[in-house]
Amino acid sequence: MEGPGPSVVAVTGATGFLGQHLVRAIAERGLVPRILSRRDPVSPFWRGIEPQVVLGDLARPEALARLCDGADVVIHLAGLIKAADRAAFDKVNVDGARAVAQAAAKAGARFVLVSSLAAREPQLSDYAASKRAGEEAVLAIAPEALVIRPPAIYGPGDRETVGLFSAAQASRVLPVLSPASRVAMIEVRDAAAQILDLVASGRAGLASICDARPDGYAWSEIMTAAATAVGAPPPRLLRVPEGLIRLAGGVAEVASKISGQPSVFGSGKARELSHADWAFLADRSLASSPSRHDVARGFGETVDWYRSAGWLSKKYSD
Repeated sequence: MEGPGPSVVAVTGATGFLGQHLVRAIAERGLVPRILSRRDPVSPFWRGIEPQVVLGDLARPEALARLCDGADVVIHLAGLIKAADRAAFDKVNVDGARAVAQAAAKAGARFVLVSSLAAREPQLSDYAASKRAGEEAVLAIAPEALVIRPPAIYGPGDRETVGLFSAAQASRVLPVLSPASRVAMIEVRDAAAQILDLVASGRAGLASICDARPDGYAWSEIMTAAATAVGAPPPRLLRVPEGLIRLAGGVAEVASKISGQPSVFGSGKARELSHADWAFLADRSLASSPSRHDVARGFGETVDWYRSAGWLSKKYSD
């Protein structure tokens, strides 16, 4: 990313959880963030930052062309994590990724797809299959693209994991899955930094990111760290059988279809949760960038942010 002036880094999905932090990290590195958004965006993480805004969405080729025009790098974050079926996932996670990659190629910009570790196991769910198919669609257009697979991401601004801390604050008993399972994780600011380190390195092909624990965390470590972060005593851990998780996923999926409201949790997500290996122990694609947070520090700072934002009550009470 070199040139006579600050490099422009275009971002889709910029108003999402990871996207908001990535935009800030781009600006803090002296680069110019340009974002695609359906409306004028507002973010608590962008104080003092004024990204260039292109109004539009993934279905508007003219907006994608404006987004990519003159950009040095295009980072595609936008995607669905819940949908009614595989076709709905594919419309965004495959067709959307393909459209942005095509626009970047026409503009002569480098292309970076931020995918998901779930793409490593496409047989588990429609979501995972759509993420793998999105990778393949991008590489068919831009073989030199960088494809990044992050693990579970948490941190300030994440609405998906606030429930974990609410549970840790409300109950002395917390559920855990198989003790053999390992889950890699990364704090969102570390994820943004590692993504930009990979971009700056000029790397192409498949890359993965995580914190300093590529071997992943046991569920017992995650739940105990959550309890510690909210100021609760060590929890009593209750093992949830895999069969019960899958049953709950099936019930949730039926309820979702009846209501017409897509849900993150369903049969596919139950299979993902039951999968034992979400770690990077022998993964050659793992990036070498440093990480500032393990779950102890990361969870603590996340809880502090939730409480300051009013998402979580101020103190644990027995």
